Amino acid sequence: MNDGNDRPPELLFRDDGTTIAYRRLDGKSPGVMFLSGFMSDMRGTKALELERYCRAEGRAFARFDYRGHGESSGDFADGTIGVWVDDAVAVLDECTEGPQVLIGSSMGGWIMLLAALARMDRVAGLIGIAAAPDFTEDLMWDRFDDAKRETLKRHGVYYERSDSGDQPRTITRNLIEDGRKHLILRRPIALHCPVMLLQGMRDSSVPWMTTSRIAEKILSEKVRIFLIKDGDHRLSRDQDIARLKGMVGDLMNELEGLDIPGEA
Repeated sequence: MNDGNDRPPELLFRDDGTTIAYRRLDGKSPGVMFLSGFMSDMRGTKALELERYCRAEGRAFARFDYRGHGESSGDFADGTIGVWVDDAVAVLDECTEGPQVLIGSSMGGWIMLLAALARMDRVAGLIGIAAAPDFTEDLMWDRFDDAKRETLKRHGVYYERSDSGDQPRTITRNLIEDGRKHLILRRPIALHCPVMLLQGMRDSSVPWMTTSRIAEKILSEKVRIFLIKDGDHRLSRDQDIARLKGMVGDLMNELEGLDIPGEA
């Protein structure tokens, strides 16, 4: 099946000379825009499966790589939450049309919320997958021991080994310090669109209770949590993908006939 990876991505040029790589489908509205996680890219299972789903449904879809990720230019170590939110908003502004449902995975769930706050007139709904707002503070800095904190302070970077054998995670002092400017769970989140949160209870990266914190802070009354008891952080098994696609379909049915942002 053609998943779109056999063709070159389109490129969005930024003022700093970097480029954001993206792929999109034209189709009916609301469109879907996928936001990947930390050190992930638009070739991941969830991104590709959502594209296939939207193609089959005739629905507009967009996926992209943040600067320093995947096929986009830039150095990963130069990236911060602020930089990547800026990328997401640029793609939303320049590469999509009309109302959008944002789907954010892990870090993408944080980026999703910040982008929605920046463009409330374009966002019709949100779906978080193991959403990890504030992770640089709550799941990194607060959990680091004194040695890791001293390494960051002294050298500006810490390379965290992965238990799964993946490449080490590059964590910079700039990432941590910039993350503090974008913390979102310390105050009400002034979003009023429908929100769905999908979370595995065996997630070793993001505590499943995080979904309750997110739901509590979002002002919308239309927030629903879906827990998968044996689900891990990736939520990329066939049954997880089927649940995600079902959530997208349910949300689109809910949005039909509503006066949603961005609709002409």
